[in-house]
Amino acid sequence: MLCFVYASLRKADTYLWLTERDDFEQLPETLQQLLGGLRFVLELELDEQRRLPREDSRTVLANLQAQGWHLQLPPGESHLADARR
Repeated sequence: MLCFVYASLRKADTYLWLTERDDFEQLPETLQQLLGGLRFVLELELDEQRRLPREDSRTVLANLQAQGWHLQLPPGESHLADARR
């Protein structure tokens, strides 16, 4: 699956993965507000065998397939998970 990764300009080490480039309309408003501006950082082909530094590729793929986006949080930042909804 082709993925597009963006870095949050407001929240350090927080990344947004999308299935379509610049398709921010599908994000919940609370998540958009939390992330602030986004900077494009990477385009990659992702499959279950690809090793990622801090994420499980199967989890990322499942979220991308289910909702069209995945939020990668910094280690220890689980309180942001509520903004995903």
